[in-house]
Amino acid sequence: MNVIITGASKGLGEAFAEKFAAAGHHLFLCARNEALLTETKNRLLEKYANCSIDVLAADISKKENAIAFGNFCLQFGTPQILINNAGSFLPGNIHEEKDGTFEAMIDTNLSSAYHLTRAVLPAMMQAKRGHIFNMCSIASLAAYKNGGSYSISKFALLGFSKNLREELKPYNIKVTAVMPGAVYTDSWSSSGVNPERLMQVDDVANMVYAASLLSPQACVEEIIMRPQLGDL
Repeated sequence: MNVIITGASKGLGEAFAEKFAAAGHHLFLCARNEALLTETKNRLLEKYANCSIDVLAADISKKENAIAFGNFCLQFGTPQILINNAGSFLPGNIHEEKDGTFEAMIDTNLSSAYHLTRAVLPAMMQAKRGHIFNMCSIASLAAYKNGGSYSISKFALLGFSKNLREELKPYNIKVTAVMPGAVYTDSWSSSGVNPERLMQVDDVANMVYAASLLSPQACVEEIIMRPQLGDL
């Protein structure tokens, strides 16, 4: 099975890659940092000899790069799973955040998923199968202090997911919006928060992988996950 994962060099993206590599799938991984991406590829290939991995280092917040990565993946056949995981977080309140923050959040968190999805959808629609996971956030559901343009982009990504879900029902293509709360990744490592207070990347990866295994008749439309003690 061909599996596309963006933002795959670390954090949640790397956890997704590990889960699908362990199952022996053909992975197509993308991230901006070529060194980290290659390191992830080599580690997974050494650990899981039955999988295959192709990588392309690219900044898919740029439309042309997102489309190019989609075309790169299509050279190897039609993808069955697409995980739009690439994203970043810039904190701030709308009235005072630095100029350009809005554009950066929309390009990275929304446009990358939009353009990559559109690049691979024709092949998936022709095959009449597939599953698209969009990594939204708890920030897609409720406004919070210092969320600013990040929250706007995640609300929009959830809207994108909902529209896509309706459009693709006749083509047997599933769409799942994944909305995790705080997960212990690099962005939290220097925060001073006890890691035991947060979810682990494997928690989210396990849920996504489980949703991908359901019968063609079943679609998990939304996955909402929070730390047991609630949001931070």
